[in-house]
Parts: sequence; structure tokens; C-alpha cells
Amino acid sequence: MYGEFLRVNQYIKNLLIFAPIFFSFSFFEYDKVINGFIAFVLFSIASSSIYILNDIYDISEDQLHPEKKNRPIASRKIKKTSGFIISIFLMLIVLLFSFLFSLKVFYVIATYIMVNILYSVRLKHIPILDIFVIALGFVLRVLVGGYATEIRTSMWLIVMSFLVALFFAIAKRRDDIVLGESGLQTRKNISGYNLEFINAGLVMMGGVIIVSYILYTISENIVTRFGTENIYITSFFVIAGILRYMQITFVDGKSGNPTNIFFHDRFLQSMIFLWLLSFIIIVKLV
Repeated sequence: MYGEFLRVNQYIKNLLIFAPIFFSFSFFEYDKVINGFIAFVLFSIASSSIYILNDIYDISEDQLHPEKKNRPIASRKIKKTSGFIISIFLMLIVLLFSFLFSLKVFYVIATYIMVNILYSVRLKHIPILDIFVIALGFVLRVLVGGYATEIRTSMWLIVMSFLVALFFAIAKRRDDIVLGESGLQTRKNISGYNLEFINAGLVMMGGVIIVSYILYTISENIVTRFGTENIYITSFFVIAGILRYMQITFVDGKSGNPTNIFFHDRFLQSMIFLWLLSFIIIVKLV
């Protein structure tokens, strides 16, 4: 129950903190890896505090949702008061330790907490702005990773993180709309969306991600930095991954929980693994 309460399964998103280490190939620089791990733990605590707070504000809507109604706060297994106290306690703990760890990491985590408090209270009810705030959270993860490891974060990594996160956020909103059309109004902000708009947004973002990634792989700066013109080959796995996620969204209609999709979809897992493997092989071994 407490794993679900803290939303431990969502910590997979925080692996993005290690992106600067991956793209700089600093795997064996142990000080950077250890600092990255510390940043991962700190951000995981921060994200848990926000998930708890969000569940408190969403309790009435979650109780109408076919799956979210089983969450500890929505199902009344944990009282709202207890949840609020734990959320505040986690926020104070993570702010204290992040301040002691790195001032830059502290600023980013503090920004993440403040923005997401505003999201829980108000911003999630403003269409378009809500999905931009979600995407911003992923950019902040990348920045935390860069500041913690003292690795310069490239504009490409920031842009691609934002675009991919925006794609997932739109797909998640599509699930809310589908539920709303079936008579389950689980989110107030879906009144600013409809299925046609969301579908168009998904297709557009899928195309933007693919084109942006290809431009990244063939850009002069990246070719010079990695010393190879063959990184474009990894684009095939990115394209396949995007198409698979769109298939899950449009054909299977199961885009409501991106984390579960990544944990259970073997095709997506294979594409991510092959992308990582091919990237390393091309840059380091070819």
C-alpha cells in the first residue's frame, strides 16, 4: 500500500536524471554516478511528496476513475490529513538535503515543488498549460542530473526531453477524454479538449519528435562531438517506438498510464534497449 501511496513505480521517470551521464559516456566516473544516484533519490522523494499532494486534491475525481479509485487516499485507506502531513514532511526533508548537497540542485527541486503545488491547486485545470507543466517536470529532471554531476546539459537533450514528455502527456489526456465520453468525468480540464484535438496533437508531436531526433543525429555539432556520422541509424528504433506508442494509444486505447506501458510492453522495452545499445556501439565501438 505504501509503495502505491508514495508512487514508487513512477520513479522510473527519474531515470532521466542519468541522461547527462549517458550522453557524456561518463559511466565509469564514479563520483558522477554517485552524485547522479543521490540526485535520483532526492528527486524521487520530491516527486512522492507531489504525488501525495496531487492525490489529496484529486480525491473526488479519482474516486470516479475505474483504476485510480483504488489509490490509498481515494479509497480512504490513508486519511487526507495524514497524507498532507507526510507530503509536507517529505518536502522539507528533500529541500534540506538538496540544499546541503548542491545549491543548484536545491533551486531546481524547489522550482519543481513550487510549480507542481500550483499545478495541483490550479494549473492542472487550465487546458494546454497543464500538459506543458507536466513536460516541464521532465526538463527539470534533466537539469537536476546535469547540475548534480556537473555535466553540461545540451540544448538537444532539453528540447527532446520536453517534446517526448509532451507527447506522453497528450496521450494520457486522451485516456481521460475517452473515459469522459463514456460517461466518467474524471477530470475537469478535459472540457478544454476533445478527441479530434488530442489526436491531431499526438500525430503532430510524434512527427516533431522524429524530425527533431533525426536533425539531432545529423547535426554538425553532434557528429563532431561523437566523431561519427552513423548515429542516424538509431532513428529507426525511435520511429518504431513512437509508432508503437501511437498504436497502443489509438488501437488499444490504453494510454492512461505511461509507466505501466513501459513496464509491460515488450516491444517498447525492446526498442528502448536496442536504441541504447546501438547508440553505445555506434559511438564507442564503430
